[in-house]
Parts: sequence; C-alpha cells; structure tokens
Amino acid sequence: MTKEIVDQLAILGHSQRITVFRMLMRRFPDRVPAGELATELGVKPSTMSNYLNALLRSGLVKQERSGTSLLYSIEMKNVQQMLDFLIVDCCRGRPDLCLPSTKGSETMTDRKFNVLFICVGNSARSIFAESLLSEIGGDRFNAYSAGTQPSSELNPFAVQVLRDKGHDTSILRSKNLSEFSAPDAPAMDFVFTVCNQAANEECPAWESQPISGHWGMEDPVKADGTDAEKSLAFQNAYGALKRRIQAFTSLPVESLDRIALQSAIDEIGRASLEETK
Repeated sequence: MTKEIVDQLAILGHSQRITVFRMLMRRFPDRVPAGELATELGVKPSTMSNYLNALLRSGLVKQERSGTSLLYSIEMKNVQQMLDFLIVDCCRGRPDLCLPSTKGSETMTDRKFNVLFICVGNSARSIFAESLLSEIGGDRFNAYSAGTQPSSELNPFAVQVLRDKGHDTSILRSKNLSEFSAPDAPAMDFVFTVCNQAANEECPAWESQPISGHWGMEDPVKADGTDAEKSLAFQNAYGALKRRIQAFTSLPVESLDRIALQSAIDEIGRASLEETK
C-alpha cells in the first residue's frame, strides 16, 4: 500500500500532470475527452496522452470509451485512499495540523446559505440557476451568479424564458466573478459551475471554503436553427437546471455534515450526466 501511494504522489509531483489532475477534479464527476484537456492546457495531444497514461497507471484516473472517443475522469475511491493515507497515517489523524480547518465534520448552521453559480458569460445558464434557486429555495438560500468572462447583457432568449415562467428579470444582470472575491463580498457556502469551460478555469481560492459542485450542461447560446429551435434549447436548459435545483433544495443542508453534503451534490452531478446519455 505504501509503495502504491508513494508512486501516486511521485506522478502528481510533475507540474503538468498535477495540472491535468486538478482539472479533472474540478470537472468531477464529468468524463472529459483527452482532446479537450489538451486544448484547454495548450499542450500537444501526444504529450497529453503521456500525462494521462501516467495518471491511469497510478489508478487516480480512469478511462472509458464512448464511440470513438476516450473519456477520462477521477477514480475517486483511489484518490480518497491516497488522502486517507496522508491524513490518517502520516498525520496521525490530526486535522488541526493537516487540514485547512476542522470544518470538515461540522454540520451547517441554521441560517440562510449563500450559493454562487458560475459560467463563462453569465448570460443564460447561471442566470437561470440564480433565478430558480431564488424562487424554489429563497427562504433558505441567497442565490448569486457570475461569469468568468461576463457578457455585457443577458441573452434575450434566456430573458424571455424567465419572463414566461414568471420570474422577475428586472433585478438580473451579468456580473464578473471578481465581484465575489472582493473584501466586502458575501462569504459563499456553495459554489457551482454550470458550464465546462468555467470549470476548466482557475477560480479564486475561497476563504470561506465553500462546498463546490460541477453541473455542466450544453450551452443553449450555441444552438443553431430557427428562433423556435433556439428557444427550445433555452427551455431545455431551464428545465435541466430546475431539476438540479429541486434536488439540491431537497437536501437537509442543516443536518448533514460537509462530507455527506459533498457526496450528495456529486450525486446530483452524476444524475445530470445520465440525463445526457
């Protein structure tokens, strides 16, 4: 066991391999094509193949085939085993020494929780999520959204869908993610990425240590066809996010500890993946 974990740590000791590992962790539970990883990190496909093969040999990453594509994702059981070795064995189970804080075993307090949804443009998907959570869980959650590269205005198809569903759109605007890393910004309890590109990008190191999740989905802004076909793409995105938000708000956030909450949020992400198969 010790040799296996030493080998895993040695593989992660390479600056580019750990960058690939970190990106797959941000995308968990997604299965990501090798070509997308190579493009996002700006490396040659052959070089990316070498990095992924090393991570596969370590057991920290797994590979699946979908048609002619090879998809990669985190093998979370082995990652947890590696971390358990470091924290339980090497650190003798001393979270006060080996973890950022002791919040990992605490339940959330009985208050309204701050939730941030992130995508690139903050013009459709994250705006949908903000509006839906405000309506479905407004008594328990404060909903926010932001973009890593926000648009100057909201997508008109998205705005129309929200109006048709009875949401107040007058309070909505595109916001830059930097607003939520400012000193006076609200401390986040949950942070969700709702597009793959945003998940691929480095986000701020949140001082509040929020629970995070990735609920990637197709971008309705990229839909082709007639206005009716484009509108349908936005309707579908709204519906998919509504199911995720309903699942999230049904969680007993106040009584679950962080580990159980993270597991539940990851499961919502897995269910989302099953919808697209």
